[in-house]
Amino acid sequence: MKSEQTPKKHDAGKEGSPAPLDAAEQASQRETNRQQEQRVANKIVVWIVSILAVLAVAIGILGYRYVHTSLQPYNTADTKTVAVKIPIGSSNKEIAVQLEKHKVIRSATVFNYYVKTHNYADFTAGWHSFKPSMTLDQVVAQLQKEGLAAEPKDRIGRILVKEGVTVEDIADSLASQTKKNKKWDKASFLKLMKDDTFLNTLYKKYPKLLSSAQTAKNVRYHLEGYLAPATYDIYKDTSLKDFVTMMVHKSQEELSPLYKSIAAKNLTVQQTLTLASLVEREGVKTEDRQKIAGVFFNRLAVNMPLQSDISVMYALNVHKTHLTNKDTSVDSPYNLYINKGYGPGPFNNPSLNAVQAVLAPKDRDQNYLYFQADLKTGKIYYSQTYEQHTSTTQDLGQ
Repeated sequence: MKSEQTPKKHDAGKEGSPAPLDAAEQASQRETNRQQEQRVANKIVVWIVSILAVLAVAIGILGYRYVHTSLQPYNTADTKTVAVKIPIGSSNKEIAVQLEKHKVIRSATVFNYYVKTHNYADFTAGWHSFKPSMTLDQVVAQLQKEGLAAEPKDRIGRILVKEGVTVEDIADSLASQTKKNKKWDKASFLKLMKDDTFLNTLYKKYPKLLSSAQTAKNVRYHLEGYLAPATYDIYKDTSLKDFVTMMVHKSQEELSPLYKSIAAKNLTVQQTLTLASLVEREGVKTEDRQKIAGVFFNRLAVNMPLQSDISVMYALNVHKTHLTNKDTSVDSPYNLYINKGYGPGPFNNPSLNAVQAVLAPKDRDQNYLYFQADLKTGKIYYSQTYEQHTSTTQDLGQ
């Protein structure tokens, strides 16, 4: 029988076998491994952050380019008119979608953000005419205009309402500029100016603008002064009411930022436009208009009649270079030679510049109560007393 052999015991101390690590060495090894893992993790984090930073920069550049491009006109070379209907009650976002759909703007999202950041409001419902070449500010301005009830399919022309013209001047201008349209004759326009139902409709639409005009007594036309000078596009389906509403809306646009200034001077809109209509015709340069406004305010302060020739000519319904004593004695509430105060209302439709001159009068502290224009040079001379004024008039040979 073979004898059983006893298995050899493994000798840990022999060559080829790792020696067991003591506790300190094991801790050191773990720390080394941890540091290696940390370095690898840090490298991964750096790579991820770098990639994200590059992506963020790329997205930022692309976003900036997108926004910058979206703020530009849709097509600067395209001046073709595009009609867009804005439904009643549309939100700014819904309006932006319509404009993008009709290729008036590049991005509805950017337009909506642009409107919010600039606090634009008062967008009106109805049909509006745009051009792809319009800037965003021009698009906004168009949206703030009175929308048309019918689609403006064909523009038949433009009507220019000049600064300082009267209601009857506008009626005459309509007759000459719209000869082919019998509904736009002088008689129809003047009849509309006295249509109380239409005036009430406008008053409800623009109460702040028209409240003082609505309550004015002895006026010839309640809308005198409220038909803003501008050039208006007229379309095939534009009615006289549409046209008048556009002019009144334009006045609302121009005067609404001035309401606080008007109230601060204890004036009504009617009084402001009345003085502006006188200033419009009495002076040409802004500074002269401001000084003339100062003269009028000084006269009102001491209860003197304004004595403006413009008021007499409106009362007579004629234009004259020189007035007679008979003219200045005409019995009319519009004659400010014999009536103190502002009179019934405006004597024409003044420019925004004239309104601003009334709200920023100059040289009131000089106590000027008279002014006289040199008819040859246009220079205006100001006087504190009637004697000075008379002397100036004589020197000018007027």
